[in-house]
Amino acid sequence: MNTENTEMDQELDDSTIEKNANGEQLVQEELSIEEQLAEDLAKEKDKHIRLFAEFENFKKRTSKERMDLFKTANQEVLLALLPVLDDFDRAVTEIKKSEDELLLKGVELIHDKLKNTLVSKGLEEVEVRAGDAFNADYAEAITQIPAPTPELKGKIVDVLEKGYKLGDKIIRFPKVVIGQ
Repeated sequence: MNTENTEMDQELDDSTIEKNANGEQLVQEELSIEEQLAEDLAKEKDKHIRLFAEFENFKKRTSKERMDLFKTANQEVLLALLPVLDDFDRAVTEIKKSEDELLLKGVELIHDKLKNTLVSKGLEEVEVRAGDAFNADYAEAITQIPAPTPELKGKIVDVLEKGYKLGDKIIRFPKVVIGQ
């Protein structure tokens, strides 16, 4: 009996080992399949995240471009109207000399209306005055003259034409005379 039990135990042990071995193989195969699926899922998640981020960047870029386009869409029209505004400025200056109050008042009303309309569309005057330090990034030097006083050397002596900007972009640089 002892021999039979030993044989049976060994067969049982052999079958158990096979089952354990098969079970381990199955577990290893399942884990490798699970690992592979997890890896595939991670790759797809990464692709999805990258695609989503790329789409978000695209949306931001196009909305920024659209906003810039809206800001500068009027640029050509505003540039065409700047000489008219300059003429109005000169007309107001000359009419003030004539002392005709009604004429001055009428021209000033039209001038202010035009200027306010342009300002409402985003036009701003570039602030430069005589006595300011010359900066080539914000003004265009038409000519240099000997400085009337030593303090005006390298500075703006006179502003010949006003400059304007639309948003942050200068659409017409002020034309100035600088002292040397």
